[in-house]
Amino acid sequence: MQARDTSENRGPLGSPPTGGGYSAVFVTLTALFVTCLITANIMAAKLVIVRGLILPAAVLIFPISYIVGDVLTEVYGYSRARRVIWLGFFCNAVAVLAIHVGRILPPAPFWQGQAAYESVLGAAPRILAASFIAYLAGEFTNAYVLARLKVATRGRWLWMRTIGSTLVGQGLDSLVFMTAAFAGVIPGSALAGAVVVQWLFKSCYEAAATPLTYVVVNTIKRKEGVDTYDRRTRFNPLLVSK
Repeated sequence: MQARDTSENRGPLGSPPTGGGYSAVFVTLTALFVTCLITANIMAAKLVIVRGLILPAAVLIFPISYIVGDVLTEVYGYSRARRVIWLGFFCNAVAVLAIHVGRILPPAPFWQGQAAYESVLGAAPRILAASFIAYLAGEFTNAYVLARLKVATRGRWLWMRTIGSTLVGQGLDSLVFMTAAFAGVIPGSALAGAVVVQWLFKSCYEAAATPLTYVVVNTIKRKEGVDTYDRRTRFNPLLVSK
């Protein structure tokens, strides 16, 4: 069942997407997006081996934020996805600040976990900066490509649009993060290999989730009565209020 085409950038049941009126479904998706993002940044401190590949544990949950981002853009449009991306950024910044304050507070004399706390949660400033920049670059690129492809394909081939946007967004995310975080520390060939491995793993993750994405997108479109096409959208990522 195809949801109604709100091609004039209109929101649920024909109401404008700007301002209030956020549904329970939209709020739930937003909460899931932010949760995945913050959790991934905490899990990134641990390295794991998956079929001989060394990856940060965050690869198990970070791609979910891209899947949720795809659903938000596909159903509600780029403007609302843009707000969620910025919300995720600021929530993550608050979490990082709180964790940093917790690290520098003097530990109780009997508490023996300070070293472990700093090892797991005390990411270097360079790593944090790289993570923030890569997140914004990847998420906004993913949303932009998906929105543009939806208009270009007239809403067809959702699988192609979600996978295509992920290949671009995740590729940029991996490239920016690894380069900004480890250039000059890791040899160039090893750095390039790490970028490719993370990019392919996260992209394959989303490709495997495509059937679930179809179910979620179609269910939400029917429930919300909205299917936004970004034909008149201004894609400047800084226009949060639009």
